Order: sequence, then C-alpha cells, then structure tokens
Amino acid sequence: MRVLVLAASRHGATHEIAEAIGAAVSDAGTPVTVARIEDGPGIDAVSAAVVGSAVYMGHWLDVAQRFVEAQGDRWHTIPTWLFSSGPVGSPLKPDDGHAVDVGRLMDLTGAREHRLFAGRLDTGRLGFGERAMMHAVRARAGDYRDWDEIAAWGRAIAAAVRGT
Repeated sequence: MRVLVLAASRHGATHEIAEAIGAAVSDAGTPVTVARIEDGPGIDAVSAAVVGSAVYMGHWLDVAQRFVEAQGDRWHTIPTWLFSSGPVGSPLKPDDGHAVDVGRLMDLTGAREHRLFAGRLDTGRLGFGERAMMHAVRARAGDYRDWDEIAAWGRAIAAAVRGT
C-alpha cells in the first residue's frame, strides 16, 4: 500500500507542506512517494493520493488543475485528500471562507477531505504583480505554516489508509 503526495508550488512553500505530509505518513508506517505535480507520476500504481496546490486569486495553480482533470475517473478508485496553501498574515488573509474554491476539484476526485493550510510569504521571491497584490491586502512577510497541524493531518491520512 503506497500513498502518493503531490503538490504544485510556485515558490516552494506548498511543496514543503507536501514533504511534511509525506514524512508524517511515512513515520506512521505507510510507504509514501512525494513529488511535484509537474514531475510526478499518475495515480495508477498507488493505493491513495494526497494532492495540493498553492492558491492564487482563489484558485489552484493551472498545472494542478490540469493534473486532476487528466486523471479522470481513476480518482474514484483510490482514497484521495486535497490541500491548499496560501493564506498569510495575522489574522490570515484571505480567511478560510474566501481563500479557495475547490468544489469542482472535490467533485472530480471524490476527495474525502480538503484542508486549507496557511502559507509562507517571502516578498523577495515575488514578482511585481504578486508584491502589489500582497501590498493591497496588507499581508506581512513571514512563515505562517503550522507544522504540527500539517503533521497531524498526515498521521490521520495514514491511519485512514491503513483502515481501508
């Protein structure tokens, strides 16, 4: 039984979340492969999948959306979880209710759950448009990710996979 953890990340922070989820799944005794969506395999040879993306303007990155769509009906043959990364600041902006719309992706994958994690904002890595958007919402640079929450979610996924 192998779990595949994939993420699409513009500046690396979301992939670091995927790595932490993978480490928690592995530490719980479940074999795992962690990969970038653009480098990753399809989902044919795995028992479960965790798929995530950075969120910009309320949506997953295009590469992540295309990956989900390309797998078609195969999603309904394995347990699947989705996660998004993006809100930053204190309080987090945008808030949980406005950060991302994953309803269509939930329907396509039949995912058991979607989890929204806070992100990291490193203004030195942002392009002009991204910096302007962060300035407009008054987001402050920093790493807002909650590693304990991420690890706990990974352990819960491992327990669910062992139970299937």
